[in-house]
Amino acid sequence: MNETLKRTISGAVYIALLLTSILFSTESFIILFGIFLIITIYEFCNIVNLNKVFSILFGTLVYSSTILVSHYNKQTAKFINETFQTDISLETNIKQLDLILLAITIVVSIKCILFLFYDSVQKISTSSKYLYLLGYITLPFIFIVKISFGTNDYNPKIILGLFILIWTNDTFAYLVGKSIGKHKLFERVSPKKTIEGFVGGAVFAAFAGFLISKFYIQPKPEFSSMSITIWTTIAVIVSIFGTIGDLIESKFKRIAGVKDSGSIMPGHGGILDRLDSVIFVAPIIFLFYQILYYVS
Repeated sequence: MNETLKRTISGAVYIALLLTSILFSTESFIILFGIFLIITIYEFCNIVNLNKVFSILFGTLVYSSTILVSHYNKQTAKFINETFQTDISLETNIKQLDLILLAITIVVSIKCILFLFYDSVQKISTSSKYLYLLGYITLPFIFIVKISFGTNDYNPKIILGLFILIWTNDTFAYLVGKSIGKHKLFERVSPKKTIEGFVGGAVFAAFAGFLISKFYIQPKPEFSSMSITIWTTIAVIVSIFGTIGDLIESKFKRIAGVKDSGSIMPGHGGILDRLDSVIFVAPIIFLFYQILYYVS
């Protein structure tokens, strides 16, 4: 089969699966990203040479238990109270749990950014591998789910808007970089990325953020200007941290000596290759939401 055709078909299947799960129900969205997490952990373990069985069990347990406690807290509390004859309120502890998980993720994210500049590092310690497994892979999937709930109920428009911004940034960074890119962004990790491409992706992502706020989110008139500012800011965050996330995954692959994280998507590589931007962006977006919430 023609390589372009393979790439087109696998990309279409991926997008269709993503859109269907997000729009169908909360549960289908959570389940799909749970499956994506398992595949991503498997691919990451192949890259850094970690025990797959333990890593998948660990990641699945952290993801499922956190989602259960966070988004089904009333049902969970009722079940625990009835089973163990107790009287607890999980809601009072969820915000504290979120802050703890966010702090861990941010610390690991900073470590990942520093990791980009460690030119002499050609081998990752076992302790660092498990730290990356937790804060770079597992916890970001939890924040992908959390940001889709906004400040209250599940809102598919939020997560779809985020993916649209990431796809816009990636597409136009590639097109602009290929057309006029001359200055390398981070050549020793990703030789094809250029400063011109990065700026082009950011500009078009910001414009996409404006369009999303204006025509897709469609807030009440009194909140229109605020919504535009928020989504344009999110677009800038996506451009900066999405690019960093892509570079970090490239650094892992460069050390491992592999081109792709996997082969589950012909022509595109693995799931980690497709989600490397969003998993690095999601915790930052969640932090941005928390800041907005406390400020407002």
